[in-house]
This record gives sequence, structure tokens and C-alpha cells, in this order.
Amino acid sequence: MATATTNSQKDVLSNSPVTTKASAALHATVDTLAEKAAGTEEKLRTSATHSAESIAAQQKAIQDKWQSSGVRNYATENPLATAGIAFAAGVLLSSLLRRS
Repeated sequence: MATATTNSQKDVLSNSPVTTKASAALHATVDTLAEKAAGTEEKLRTSATHSAESIAAQQKAIQDKWQSSGVRNYATENPLATAGIAFAAGVLLSSLLRRS
């Protein structure tokens, strides 16, 4: 049969020096972990922001390069020839892959 602690026993335990020390140590540990977690979160947010900015800059550079690309200009001016070239490349690639 399980013994139940009474209110007086709980009061004695909560006023115990061992309980007080353990409680203080646990609070200090939790506070330290919270500070480290906050620091890590801030580093991750900063890193993500820099990564997003870097990716956006790279995307803009690639778009600018594509806009001035000779391939884009040729494809825009000669859509039928571009489709024919793509079809021929697909047929060639398929035949090469079948042989492997």
C-alpha cells in the first residue's frame, strides 16, 4: 500500500536545506541553458538572414546574366529552331542512355 505524504511532511521537505540547495542549483542550470539557447537561436537567425541575402543576390546576378544571354535571345528569336534542337538533343541522349 502506498503511503501518502501529509501537508506537514511536505512543509518539512520544502524547508529542508538540501531541497533549497537542489532547487537553487536546478534554477541556475535552467537559466544557463536558457541563455545558451537564446545565444544559439540568435546565431541561427543571423546566419539564416545572411544566407537569404546571399541567395537573393546570387539569384539577381543569374537573372541579369540570363536576360543578356545569347542563348535566351536566340531562343526568343527562333522558337521553332530551339524546339527542334531540344528534341534532337533529347533523342540523342535517350539513344545513348539505352545503349548503356
